[in-house]
Amino acid sequence: MALQYFPEVFTFYGTPDERALTEEQTIPASLRDTSSLTRVLCFLALGHPDLEDHWESLQSKEEFENVRKKLCSILSNTISVASLLLATNAVFVSTGSPVSYFNYSSPATYFLLFMSLMLAMIAVMTSGLGMIRWLHTDRQWTREQLKTGGYFLFPYLLSIIMPIVFVGLSLNCFIFAMLIAGFNFQNTVCRVITALWLVMYAICIGATLTEFAWRYAKDLKSQ
Repeated sequence: MALQYFPEVFTFYGTPDERALTEEQTIPASLRDTSSLTRVLCFLALGHPDLEDHWESLQSKEEFENVRKKLCSILSNTISVASLLLATNAVFVSTGSPVSYFNYSSPATYFLLFMSLMLAMIAVMTSGLGMIRWLHTDRQWTREQLKTGGYFLFPYLLSIIMPIVFVGLSLNCFIFAMLIAGFNFQNTVCRVITALWLVMYAICIGATLTEFAWRYAKDLKSQ
């Protein structure tokens, strides 16, 4: 009677350290299945509607340092823009118009300038706090914060988004204040120039929003 030989199949699962490293690099389920709001916040903060790329960047010290430098650079630029808006609005709010034909002391214009001033101050404060956080945080602490997922993701993502949002709101308040002052000109040429400025502003905002929507839809389809 012939004996049949069946080779035994051995499966190599790796050493315990290798298995632990693989599990550590795998994105947790709490970060994989996120809500629509979280995906939008991820896209605005990190440029992707998911956290997979950001989680991978937290696996090595070199990649984490690149993320830290990138976010600190964004926050530094935000502080610079917010400081410029803060100084400009402070001048407009605290002083009157040096010429009679450029009147920006109407209630609507003054309110928008004051709102722009306040939003710029908030932007400087939140950007500074965010930069301090990223300068003193470490990779392990960031990983532990993200692992929890759920509602704990919101403060993490909002700390990146909100300084830019406050700067954007401050800039838009300042632009609308200047538009109102421009349309109050008695000179027809100045009104035409203000109208052209408004058209260019609307085109730029529309093109930017369209680009963001297109990129967001493209990233969602590629998942």
